[in-house]
Amino acid sequence: MTEKKGNQTPNTPDVSETELRQKKVDELRQEARDEEISGASNMRKEELVKEVAKARSGSETADGSGTEADSAAGDLGAGPEGGKLRHGDHSSKSLKYSQEVTSTDDEPEREGRSLATTHHEVIRQWAEERGGVPATVEGTEHGDHLGVLRIDFGGDDATLRHVSWDEWFDTFDGRGLNFIYQEQRSDGQQSNFFRLENPDREDA
Repeated sequence: MTEKKGNQTPNTPDVSETELRQKKVDELRQEARDEEISGASNMRKEELVKEVAKARSGSETADGSGTEADSAAGDLGAGPEGGKLRHGDHSSKSLKYSQEVTSTDDEPEREGRSLATTHHEVIRQWAEERGGVPATVEGTEHGDHLGVLRIDFGGDDATLRHVSWDEWFDTFDGRGLNFIYQEQRSDGQQSNFFRLENPDREDA
């Protein structure tokens, strides 16, 4: 019997995970919701791929009790700080006067409000709503570690290399960064403004 291309999971022999990975995160989330997969809105892409593949194939965990991701779904996406800001000797005035966002349900107090968070899902949703893709600046790597973090909104910057959200957030958390951003400009137009700050270093 020949192995089916694109499927690396023996538990889902009739489902192509490669095909699922080509879908956008929003499409995967919608399919996950349609399959009544709990916690789909907080899952990362790879988790969505695996859960949708399981749902398509009708498989469950060995004891039939559902997936480990389901039981931990309430904690997924918040990040190690639970969305709360990191403070240090070099915290900027921007951080001090920003509204702290610790949940995807938090709304800006007003248009143009400066916001700040460490919440993974808040950052990812904000970026994806604007067509943003996690990226790093080529040539700034440190060995196997990512260099300068960016979000690529589809410009012509040839120095940007796309990475996975897992890699991006591993680096974001490893460096103890905060994400300072805007939802809207003061005139009500959607804003793509963001910057990353390390409160323990002046040169972050």
